[in-house]
Amino acid sequence: MGKSISNSWINFYNENILNVLQNLRENPFNLFTTILDLVIVIFLLYYFVRIVKGSRAWQLIKGIALLIIATWISGLLNLNILNSILTGIMNWGVIAIIVIFQPELRRGLEQLGTNKLTKFFGLDSDVATKTKEDIYKVVIAATELSKTKTGALIVLERDINIQDIISTGVPMNSEVSPQLLVNIFIPKTPLHDGAVVISNNKIAAAACVLPLADDPDIAKEIGTRHRAAIGISKESDSLVVVVSEETGKISVAKDGTLIADVKEDALKKILISNIVTKRFTEKTAKKSERFSKIKQRFNKNKK
Repeated sequence: MGKSISNSWINFYNENILNVLQNLRENPFNLFTTILDLVIVIFLLYYFVRIVKGSRAWQLIKGIALLIIATWISGLLNLNILNSILTGIMNWGVIAIIVIFQPELRRGLEQLGTNKLTKFFGLDSDVATKTKEDIYKVVIAATELSKTKTGALIVLERDINIQDIISTGVPMNSEVSPQLLVNIFIPKTPLHDGAVVISNNKIAAAACVLPLADDPDIAKEIGTRHRAAIGISKESDSLVVVVSEETGKISVAKDGTLIADVKEDALKKILISNIVTKRFTEKTAKKSERFSKIKQRFNKNKK
């Protein structure tokens, strides 16, 4: 049996590794394509594991990996009966996996279509749509909290990263939903005291501590919650939605100023114009500006 294993390794070396080394010697460009091939495979494996990890498919993936290893070892040791059984299971198993885990596969393909690679090429219309949907959810939550006079502080991160603020709270990394936002701020619950930070279309953290504005020009009757909203809006470009615990009125802090007593429609317009419209209009303008500069350079060189 030891001789058989030794012969198998020799055949594997001759048929695969030796051929690769010989091809690289004959054509050095193959080294580049081999490295590129490996990088792509590693990236795809990493992305696939990241998608399925934590889902119900993850345990199955580990079982499949064990099955592949067992099939390979049984072939290597010439355990023909066991190898035939395992090979048959794997052949039928692929079809079973596609049928059983169709929702997970579909979600993975959808995520692949909306990942950072599409953003790199400027295909971020889905991000604008998702951001707009999240704003609607924040507006719904703020309106509901206003009706019950439940104090709330919701920070919407824009271009300036506020990770130092996020790190002061309890990590959540959850989808934005009106129900969750309302539940977070229910009095006497563990997370109600502090701010919620929404970053990259996710509720990044709750119970976050914000810096208080100490500007002497701020009216003395303005409470701690509103001062905190003004403070973070001065230190970053974030927009902050505040619901007063005393009056139930909604305010928006922007660039160190407070827009008080904002109604539902006005809140929606303020958030969309400053987060969605402004951000994506600026991106389009910057792309047009870059294109104009390249065109001018090309025309100058042409002359």
